[in-house]
Amino acid sequence: MSLNDTMHLLRAWLRDPRSVGALAPSGPALARLMTAHVDHAHGPVIELGPGTGVFTRALLERGLPGHRLVLVETDPVLASTLAQRYPHARVLRMDAARLGHSSSLFGDERASAVISGLPLLSIPDDKVEAIIEGVFERQLQHDGALYQFTYGLRCPVPRALRQRLGLEAERIGGAWLNLPPAWVWRIRRRNR
Repeated sequence: MSLNDTMHLLRAWLRDPRSVGALAPSGPALARLMTAHVDHAHGPVIELGPGTGVFTRALLERGLPGHRLVLVETDPVLASTLAQRYPHARVLRMDAARLGHSSSLFGDERASAVISGLPLLSIPDDKVEAIIEGVFERQLQHDGALYQFTYGLRCPVPRALRQRLGLEAERIGGAWLNLPPAWVWRIRRRNR
């Protein structure tokens, strides 16, 4: 993690505190845990709220081809930085709540996984609902999964929303060396 990346996140937080979940980039332990279960052989990957690209870098190091990755970032400065750092990935400067308003980001193909660094617990409920519905109804393969981290112990996708959409959540581990420590959840359809 570089001082430059920390400054980028701090400035993004100052521009819009509710859209940035941390004041420092995620650590390598959390990046490994967030990407460990992603099998890019089954399809492309979407990353929501990539920030400075810590998870992006981990995905590419695991062998995901850059052209099979879409980065959805709302902050204009972070989006520009990501486009420069990862020229083969497609960077979309948009609100993740709009995922349900478009067809698949990969044309006829849907993503095998969605990696989310979005601070769901600080996002209004209606936007969280729009994000999760957009992911599962428009972007993700039927047997795909959303990987979401949180600093709290409970799943950041509300139970009522999971039940309504037929989703199950499983905590797949914790990154104790991350500051602060974080938990990773895998959310997927019940009948895959």
